[in-house]
Amino acid sequence: MAEITASMVKELREKTDAPMMECKKALTEAAGDMDKAEEILRVKLGSKASKAASRVAAEGVVAMYISADGKLGSILEINSETDFVAKNDDFLKLAADCAALVATKNPADIAALSALELDGGTVESLRTGLIGKIGENMSLRRFVRFEAKGRLASYLHGGSKIGVMVDVVGGDESLAKDIAMHIAASKPKSLDASGVPPELLETERRIAIEKARESGKPEAMLEKIAEGTVQKYLRDVTLLGQVFVKAADGKQTIEQLLKAKAASVASFTLYVVGEGIEKKVTDFAAEVAAQAAAAAENK
Repeated sequence: MAEITASMVKELREKTDAPMMECKKALTEAAGDMDKAEEILRVKLGSKASKAASRVAAEGVVAMYISADGKLGSILEINSETDFVAKNDDFLKLAADCAALVATKNPADIAALSALELDGGTVESLRTGLIGKIGENMSLRRFVRFEAKGRLASYLHGGSKIGVMVDVVGGDESLAKDIAMHIAASKPKSLDASGVPPELLETERRIAIEKARESGKPEAMLEKIAEGTVQKYLRDVTLLGQVFVKAADGKQTIEQLLKAKAASVASFTLYVVGEGIEKKVTDFAAEVAAQAAAAAENK
């Protein structure tokens, strides 16, 4: 049987907000499998254990470019080690310049973007030069280029930590801005159900069945209960199914809003800086103690 360590319990606790003892029990039941343990907790504890597992790790900004006619654009994430550097003028210029290059030059990937000419050198030479000047690592992480079917709109939030670009067909500029703002606030996973990975739906279905079974629901009702749970999940995570954040009645969905405006969303991209990157947490007290011990040994 796998050994359940304190660090494993701590990791599961941070992912789920569940009590320490419940985390240990779940890990024991799951034989140390972190994903399975999280499922077990969600069955036993419900929404209290459904906290997003990803923790923002890197600093940086989201940069965007939209052409004057709103037909060509890009969204790009560039990372730095600290938020201080993410506010540096040279860093922000590099981010903006790279976003423009993505839109106008259409590089295939980060390597191709890095090789493009910029300010008398290449993107890569400017990046490495800036690292040498500032003394902190920085990296180009990801980008998406848009050739709009309609017109592009964008929204930045939290000092460029959250960025959205959306291609809206029909409607007007105000509607497009509202849709972009809604995406930043509600963070849909996809436009509609077709964009949700089947494994996520299967996980929701399995958890719903186990929760219903544990609560004593008849076996004959489990599939119907699970289907209702999956449909609710889809309403929560798809853009078209979500309730518009500015809905006056608190009920109008994005799909209904778009229909009322004779508009549609062709595509969108949402970036949250550092999303999914594990951040190294430094114990400064321990670090100082270690440095003091090392200095004492060298005397």
